[in-house]
Amino acid sequence: MLQAQATLLRQLDTDLRADTGLRLADFDVLAQLAEAGGQLRMTDLAARTLLSRSGLTRRVARLVDEGLVRRANAPEDGRGVVVALTDAGVVRVTETVPVHLRGVSKLFVERLNDQELAVLETALRKVIVNCTFG
Repeated sequence: MLQAQATLLRQLDTDLRADTGLRLADFDVLAQLAEAGGQLRMTDLAARTLLSRSGLTRRVARLVDEGLVRRANAPEDGRGVVVALTDAGVVRVTETVPVHLRGVSKLFVERLNDQELAVLETALRKVIVNCTFG
């Protein structure tokens, strides 16, 4: 299981970087923000991505430098940090989604038949736990 996951993620990352210049983890951050309506508190973003908090902090800093996201203090309490997509970030994630989905289809979905996909989905639902990475 770990070998399959590592192989798939490594190939998705390599292909996405070659096709779009965006790393898979960067795409994950942008996609999570887009799915949430464009912004999230940093703690919520950390819970949605597969990055540690320190890893997410570094990645968000790079995305800020690239102009794809912006950071601001949370208006409710001033201590929290909100990360939001910029217009350039929206464009970048919109352009990248089809490339990523083609990669997932080619490297994973197309290699399994309908019965295998159904069994895999049922099995994975039994073992997925709600967790956060700290």
